[in-house]
Amino acid sequence: MNLKSICALAVILSLLSFLPSVPTKKVKVVFVKQLPGDFSFSKNWSYPLGVELKPDGRAGCADGGFCPPRCYDMLDSNGIVLKDSTDIFYQLLDTTHLFHTLSGEASAYEYAGSDFFYAYRDSGKIFGFSETGIATHSSLEMEYHDGELKVVMVLNSIMRSTGNQVFKAKSGFIKIDQSSFQKDTLKAYFNFQFFNHLDPKNQLWWKGWIISPLLPVKK
Repeated sequence: MNLKSICALAVILSLLSFLPSVPTKKVKVVFVKQLPGDFSFSKNWSYPLGVELKPDGRAGCADGGFCPPRCYDMLDSNGIVLKDSTDIFYQLLDTTHLFHTLSGEASAYEYAGSDFFYAYRDSGKIFGFSETGIATHSSLEMEYHDGELKVVMVLNSIMRSTGNQVFKAKSGFIKIDQSSFQKDTLKAYFNFQFFNHLDPKNQLWWKGWIISPLLPVKK
């Protein structure tokens, strides 16, 4: 299991624990036969966290210390893989091409963008959340059940004075491609607005496109 998968499972456990207890305004859910829009972003991909393309044209360890520890012993002073260590290095390093599942923009705290949205089915419910990272600490999280959608924006701030915050949705909508949904794919356009209890004058919103497989929750 790679680091992204571990992070995803950790987030969904957190989501399962608090989302049902967070009262939010209902947001409109519309199923359409064919959702128009540009989903070409789903052809773009990234390496897993901690992996980047190096000057020699090959994947290598990025800054941050997220590579397997043994990999760092196989690098030269410029961070390039030593020739005699190439085979074992790439057996250890996960260089999977991760295709993007989210495209959009947001007015959110500590947000520098997110390219991934994870969606799961569990006992008749749909759960979803966007990925956070080194520079993005706000996540969009959803729960859909019995025709009702709960949406929150969750901030896990690096500022101790701010801490963890949950911003409840106050309005918005999501349009879902019905045929894709029936084939276990969440293909959607959304536009949400949130209550900002920290600073009511600062508007919080998130809008964009999702195309993500609906996966079963492993128990």
